[in-house]
Amino acid sequence: MEQILSLFEQYGVTAMFFVIFLEYACFPISSEIVLPFTGALAGKNNIPFLLVLPLSVLAGILGTGLCYLVGRIGGERLIDCIIRRFPKSKKGIEDAKKRFEAYGKYAVCVGRIIPLCRTYIAFIAGASGQSPSVYFPFSFLGITIWNSALLSLGFFLGDNWSAVSDYYDRYKHLLLPIVLTGIFFFFVKFLLQKRTSRKGN
Repeated sequence: MEQILSLFEQYGVTAMFFVIFLEYACFPISSEIVLPFTGALAGKNNIPFLLVLPLSVLAGILGTGLCYLVGRIGGERLIDCIIRRFPKSKKGIEDAKKRFEAYGKYAVCVGRIIPLCRTYIAFIAGASGQSPSVYFPFSFLGITIWNSALLSLGFFLGDNWSAVSDYYDRYKHLLLPIVLTGIFFFFVKFLLQKRTSRKGN
């Protein structure tokens, strides 16, 4: 992790984009460390938050899109192959499958904050044949919420950015209902705006 942090300091936004892409592409990098540090570094170097956030979301979409594509091409055989190759992944994959079967497109969104689930949900969605027109908008929503929260915490905490990971470990079980509530209000607002625009026409 020290090598990644030094890359950030040396190459700035370019390194941030690449590392966030790798994290969403299921490389063993913790977003609870990478994103807050990105926010802290942006604040320290006067990089606008409204520049860092869209770049981080784009990196996330590209990374998760790669995993989705691999799952889509490999299908269930890929999932079985991952379990055989990495037996410890079985629990996380089964959990991601259960959530996907139960919540579908919402699992793709909310799964971004659930440990293990976020690692495999893109593969599961791809292997299950979920439409790109469903997968990417809901992934975009989940990634935007998750990145906004962690980047902003790092941005405002500054040198104390490392505390974010500790708080996440302590309160991660409270994050799910908070995010679900946020998504609920987002959709209510969207539907109300849509209904208002229809009445206006």
